[in-house]
Amino acid sequence: MTVLTDQFTAEREAIDAGLRAAAGRLPGPAARIAAYHFGWTDEAGAPVEANSGKALRPLLTLLAAKTVSGDWRAAVPAAVAVEMVHNFSLVHDDIIDRDGLRRHRATAWKVYGVNDAILVGDALHALAFEVIAEAGGDRAAAGAGMLAQTVRALIEGQLADTRFEDRDHVDLAECVAMSEAKTASLMGCATALGALFGGGTPEQVEALRDFGFRLGLAFQHVDDLLGIWGDPAVTGKAVYSDLRNRKKSLPVTAALGSGHADAAELARLYRADGPLDEQGLRRAADLVESCGGRVASQRAAESLTSAAAGGLADRRLHGEAVEALTSLAASTVGRVW
Repeated sequence: MTVLTDQFTAEREAIDAGLRAAAGRLPGPAARIAAYHFGWTDEAGAPVEANSGKALRPLLTLLAAKTVSGDWRAAVPAAVAVEMVHNFSLVHDDIIDRDGLRRHRATAWKVYGVNDAILVGDALHALAFEVIAEAGGDRAAAGAGMLAQTVRALIEGQLADTRFEDRDHVDLAECVAMSEAKTASLMGCATALGALFGGGTPEQVEALRDFGFRLGLAFQHVDDLLGIWGDPAVTGKAVYSDLRNRKKSLPVTAALGSGHADAAELARLYRADGPLDEQGLRRAADLVESCGGRVASQRAAESLTSAAAGGLADRRLHGEAVEALTSLAASTVGRVW
C-alpha cells in the first residue's frame, strides 16, 4: 500500500483479509502465482513485505458505502470483487503490453510464464463473481450484473487500446472513449457497488457511479503522465515505459493532434521502425510536452476531479464520509505534480 491510503487502516485490513481468503480457494499452483502477484510472497512462495498496490478501487467502494450509510462493512464483498477484477485485468495487461515490471518486481508472466499467468488472471476473474454472489440477496444479484457489464467495458477498452498501436492516427475523442471503457468504467462500478451495498437509493448509486467514472478518467490522465515522466522508484515501471511501447496515451494523443509544429516530428518518431533509443525517448517526451500534451492531461485531470466532487452535493450523503472520499480522490490525482 502507498501513503495515499495509509490512513484507512481498518478498511485496508478488511480488503486484504478478503482478498487472501478468496485467493486461498485457488488450487495450489494458481494460489502461489496469485499470492506472488498480490505481493504477499516471493517467487518461491515465502511470505514477504512487498508492495501489494494502493487498493484504491476497493477502498473507493468502502468509502462510497460509508457516504450512504455511515458504515462500510456491508460492502466488503463488493470491494474484494472489484479488486479481483482489477487484478485479473492487470495480469492480462502485463502480458499484452509485454511489461516486465509491476510494483518494483517482475510481473507474473515473466516469473511463471504466459500460459500460467493467463490462467491465473482467468481464475481471479471467476473469483470476483463468486465472492459477490456469496453476499446473497438482491444487492448481490444486481451487483453481479453491474460487475459483468463493467468487465465487458474493460475488454472493449483493452481491444481499442491494442488496436491503436497499429494505427498511425488516433484522435483524442477515440482515446478518451477507450480510457473511459478501460479505466473509468471500473472506478464507476467500484463506487456504485459501494453505494448499492451500503443501501443507497437509485439516485445515490447513480451519483456515486458518476463520481467514480469521472475520477477514473482523471486517474487515467495521471497514469498516462506517469507512464512518460514518472519516477521508476515510485511507479515500479521503467522510465518512458509508454513511449517505449509507442502507446497512444491521452497526453500523446493530445500532442499529436495539437497542430503544433513539433507534432510532425513526434508522429515520425512514433512511426519509426525499431525501438527508440534513450535519446529518442527523451526527445519524444520533450515533444509531447512542447505540443501541450502534458498540460492538457494535467488540466483535464483537475477539471474531472472537481466535477466529480461537485456531483455529490445535495445527495443526502454523510458529510464526513464524502469529505474522506473526495480527499482521497484529490490526493490520488495530485500525485503527479
